[in-house]
Formats: sequence, C-alpha cells, structure tokens
Amino acid sequence: MEAALELIHTCYRVLDPERSVAFYEALGFEVVHRMPIGDDATNIFMGLPDDGARLELTHNHDQTEPYEIGNGYGHIAVTVEDFESTLSRLAGQGIEPEKPPYRPGGRTEGSLICFVQDPDGYRVELIELGG
Repeated sequence: MEAALELIHTCYRVLDPERSVAFYEALGFEVVHRMPIGDDATNIFMGLPDDGARLELTHNHDQTEPYEIGNGYGHIAVTVEDFESTLSRLAGQGIEPEKPPYRPGGRTEGSLICFVQDPDGYRVELIELGG
C-alpha cells in the first residue's frame, strides 16, 4: 500500500518578517510556530485557523536585497466569506487589490476574485466563497 501524500506547506523567503507576518495576519493567518535555524535564519510557520501551518516564511538574517520571485511563480489562493468586508478591512491596513474584483473570463455569475501582494511581492488570490 502506498503512503498517503499531502501538501503540507509553501515557503516564501522574506526580508522583513514582522511586516510579512502583519500582512498575512490581515488575511486571517495566525503564527503557529517560530523556529530559529541556528544564527542564520528564522522560520515562521503560519496557518489559517484550524488548518495547521501551511505557510512558512523564512527570514535569512544576512539578506538585505529583495529576492527575485522569478517568472514561473504564480500565487497562493485563499477563500473569503464576505468579500466586500474583507477588502474594506484590508484597505484599512493599507492593503489594496492590484485591480478591482472581477469574475474570470468576463462571466456575470460566480465568485469574484482579486489579487493582493505581500510586502515581498508574492501574490495572493482572494476568492469569494459561494459566489
């Protein structure tokens, strides 16, 4: 019998860990665990309530220049229950969508989506639940 596989987390390298933590907390994530990696780095594991540590933020202490995200990276996606109030709350914290919410493919029905960027330029797709 094969072992069950499970995607357990995604890792981003960040320049300013507290600024990044604040961004993801604004999206509803919580810090689950902080783990020093010797004197060189710190890993901050974050997750959505009752979902475990799905996002690892790695801060390399000697890194001073922004990371290159690359052209192969896309985004992570999270669902939100109340799209309008979520965007309003995020705007109050200085987090604005890249462009106004829309329905992919020009559809007139279905979930709205939009993208926000974290302090290091990583994109996060917000998807309206039940839209």
